[in-house]
Amino acid sequence: MVLDKNTAKKTAELLLQINAIKLNPKNPFTWASGWKSPIYCDNRISLSFPPIRNFIRENMARQIEEYYGKPDVIAGVATGAIGIGILVAEYLGLPFVYVRPEPKKHGRQNQIEGFLDHGQNVVVVEDLISTGKSSLNAVEALREQGANVKGMIAIFSYGFDVAAENFEEKRVHLTTLSNYDYLLEQAMETNYISENEHHTLKEWRTNPAEWKSTAVK
Repeated sequence: MVLDKNTAKKTAELLLQINAIKLNPKNPFTWASGWKSPIYCDNRISLSFPPIRNFIRENMARQIEEYYGKPDVIAGVATGAIGIGILVAEYLGLPFVYVRPEPKKHGRQNQIEGFLDHGQNVVVVEDLISTGKSSLNAVEALREQGANVKGMIAIFSYGFDVAAENFEEKRVHLTTLSNYDYLLEQAMETNYISENEHHTLKEWRTNPAEWKSTAVK
């Protein structure tokens, strides 16, 4: 769910501007999962651009307060959302923790780093939602520690049906600054992509696991 269309389009514009999101239907990328994809997203790049990271920080903070109210703690999902999560927590004047994919193998064997008290209200910050599995793994870890997870906010989502199903199954509300539909809309309006490329990008999203690259004129 995107709360604000203007913010969604501006976010997409900024991410394209700094190549945090790259669209290349002619020469698709290969994801870690093995999927072939005409899009690659690395929102951590935004941390290197102060005006853009400030835009993301302030809009995330605003949407958190508007939708979830002010929580007790902000939690970032390691590693991609640690940086932006800290910025959001600092802006809101809140404590910050981050959640590892799994507990450490040594020391105190923590999965959650930072102080988290039982019953505290937490909003989880993510940089990117694909299938949602790693994000929801973080939510489960927080719940196991007794946190009341109010919901999650991410910079960008691909909008896969499987992600919506996963979040619904785990009863986690998700809101994002922008998503795939607004990205394509912005890319078309600014002539970043052609009509044929737009068609290819829409086709990929319908079945990314089975998508095969075809020549785009």
